[in-house]
Amino acid sequence: MPTDEPIRVRNPRTGEVDYTFQPTPVSELAEIAQNARAAQVGWQDLGLEGRIAVLQRWSAEIDAAQDALIKAVTLDTGRRRESLREAGNLGKWISRWSGVARSALATDPTETANPDIGSIADYSPYPVLGVISPWNFPLSLSLMDAIPALLAGCAVIIKPSEVTPRFIDPLEKTIAAVPELAAVLHYVRGAGDVGAALVDEADMICFTGSTATGQKVAARAAARFIPCFTELGGKDPAVLLEGTDIDRATTALLTGSCLASGQQCYSIERIYVHRSLHDAFVEKLTEKAEAIKLAYPEPDDGVIGPLTFAPQADILSRHFEDARAKGAVFHTGGQIETHGGGLWCAPTVISNVDHSMQVMTEESFGPLMPVMAFDTVDEAVALANDSHYGLSGAVFGPEEEAIAVARRLDLGGISINDAGLAPFFIGESAVAEKTAFKASGLGGSRLGAESIKRFVRKKALLVNRSNTASAWWFDV
Repeated sequence: MPTDEPIRVRNPRTGEVDYTFQPTPVSELAEIAQNARAAQVGWQDLGLEGRIAVLQRWSAEIDAAQDALIKAVTLDTGRRRESLREAGNLGKWISRWSGVARSALATDPTETANPDIGSIADYSPYPVLGVISPWNFPLSLSLMDAIPALLAGCAVIIKPSEVTPRFIDPLEKTIAAVPELAAVLHYVRGAGDVGAALVDEADMICFTGSTATGQKVAARAAARFIPCFTELGGKDPAVLLEGTDIDRATTALLTGSCLASGQQCYSIERIYVHRSLHDAFVEKLTEKAEAIKLAYPEPDDGVIGPLTFAPQADILSRHFEDARAKGAVFHTGGQIETHGGGLWCAPTVISNVDHSMQVMTEESFGPLMPVMAFDTVDEAVALANDSHYGLSGAVFGPEEEAIAVARRLDLGGISINDAGLAPFFIGESAVAEKTAFKASGLGGSRLGAESIKRFVRKKALLVNRSNTASAWWFDV
């Protein structure tokens, strides 16, 4: 799309174009990056405590702008329940990451095995981080990597999705109210050409989005020899072992599959249930799915919002048609509905599925719950691992047995007796790190105290305190 033409934005609740914006000219990216890189020097010189103080002031501005941010994100996504959480994440992340940074980026000297040699860690932030973020959680995912990077001392340029850009206006007002931050945190607007230009100008890249686009971003970054961290698609499995509490599991999985209308990379999209539990599980899941209401006509009238990105409806329709043609049984949902001009999909429970069907192998990104029976744990593990994705998943059952199964799964983040836990612990110092497996991503973890070190280059300062010749010197 030419960058000199306004981009028209569809409202997911009405289907109407009610917002337009002028994209950032690609020709300006180099200057924006140059200015950010120059400002980053002073930002780094503030020191960690100085940067924390600036971000705390920004957190206060964000708090004051909550109503405007929630309104904008609700218009962007069509969802209110999740928009409240998105706006609430920012202050929480600033607080959490500030505490993590104080310990993770400490540079206290240590002794080595050689009593004459001391070691000092030193961290040099990448000058400019480029963030390319998706449409499904536009506010949160634009800042999930940016906040720890700013604390680490980077300047940050963010290119959000052109599908959900309304939140940028009120957020930029909060940034402008903190001049030190405004010098090093910039939003640019546009489509894929602006994102590609950002890869060409930044010193490192964080990308969240589809696997297909992530491969292009990673290849472009590799050509420049800059680090690239990607979190990509998923087809997350859940495994229910004998001894599972069906009532608890059905509620957890209904939420884990249908939160944000299933439009999240860590949604549960395939469920494997021990055959002894299968029929009772499907019956209970169907009962609960039928009780979940669409958030229509008002955003607070239910919990399932519209499909934010209209083309996703075509993918879901194709997956449903393929499953029906191959003998799947639909207990609820299973079709795209039109209400008020928006596109909707009710929670969809499907049984009699197998791995010949797209609903079990391709990322659907919608509120669907295909259920398949298994007879042995080995079979369940093989089915769960039969995917080129490996982002996250869940295991239900007696804790010791569930953990044993989780250790065998090719997945990065696995919830035990719950679903979708990992995102709730962003910035939490005590949580373990995770990486994506297979085609679900590349690079370091967003979780855990050490993950902030993605944004710095590490130096080892080795100090020789001896007055005598070292054993490895030439004898001269």
